Amino acid sequence: MRTSILLWFLPCLVFGAHLPDPRESIGEEPAVFAATNDEITNLVEQLYSADVNKASSGDITLNLQYLASSTQTSSGTDYASQKLFSYVNEAKLFARPTFSRYIALLDNYVKTTGTAESVTSGEVSEQNAFIDEVFRTSVFSLLSNFLVSKGYYTSTTSFKDDLKLMWFGLYTRTKGPLDSSGFEHIFHGEIHGGKVSGFHSWVQFYLQEKSGQMNYLSYSANGPWNGYPDVLGVQFKWSGYLKSIGSMFVGTSPEFDFAVFTLCYVTRPDSVCTVKMGGQTLRIQTYTWANSTYGNNKRYVASSYPVV
Repeated sequence: MRTSILLWFLPCLVFGAHLPDPRESIGEEPAVFAATNDEITNLVEQLYSADVNKASSGDITLNLQYLASSTQTSSGTDYASQKLFSYVNEAKLFARPTFSRYIALLDNYVKTTGTAESVTSGEVSEQNAFIDEVFRTSVFSLLSNFLVSKGYYTSTTSFKDDLKLMWFGLYTRTKGPLDSSGFEHIFHGEIHGGKVSGFHSWVQFYLQEKSGQMNYLSYSANGPWNGYPDVLGVQFKWSGYLKSIGSMFVGTSPEFDFAVFTLCYVTRPDSVCTVKMGGQTLRIQTYTWANSTYGNNKRYVASSYPVV
């Protein structure tokens, strides 16, 4: 939530300098560590089971309505007369700390690229509060322990510090002002080049639909899961701008989305990461931001999302 004191956001100054691998200070080349596909798959199954904050049966009612064909998804035609979300148990789900910390971040962004993002001291506090909250969950304990054990990070602290920078560090999508970040792109959504870009959060979709900013058009993919989490491919217009194929988890907690996207981004950057949830296969596509770096030539998150 915005306060009156504006601070132009410089990631390394706000969050502190990137913590390098200690071997770099003595000139030793860091070892190459890699998680196997089976290890990643097994971990996501553990995250899936550990997501105690996810929606239960009855917490969400969807109204999918029209299944669009591949030739219909780009038309922008409204095939759904009603909203996608008929019901969400806000009193139960949104009162949970990770949900409430996440939702508090959503009014911190200018949705249209090309306008510099200004970050207040209060917004930095909200970012830190969200990060602190997700690290209190079993989902992030599993993720952190895994990444440290496989050598991607030297400690939970170094992972946590890097997480803030890779997700909340600002860069420009328009070769101008610092107008974007991985978190804004994926968990809030952006208007870029005359269309919706990113926007892979079911909570943000629901809230924007509730406020009248979201027009659900149709769906093009519905995952094989009978309960939650589930995965959808949808078409929609946000503030009048079209997203012809958008994908998102549905019913997951913010920490689950954040953990899976981070896991695949760290271990399978710029590629497809194949995982399983409840025995069902799912692919996560990741992209790094190649035009600017932070720390020791590390890349910010450009995007990460379920493939539908």
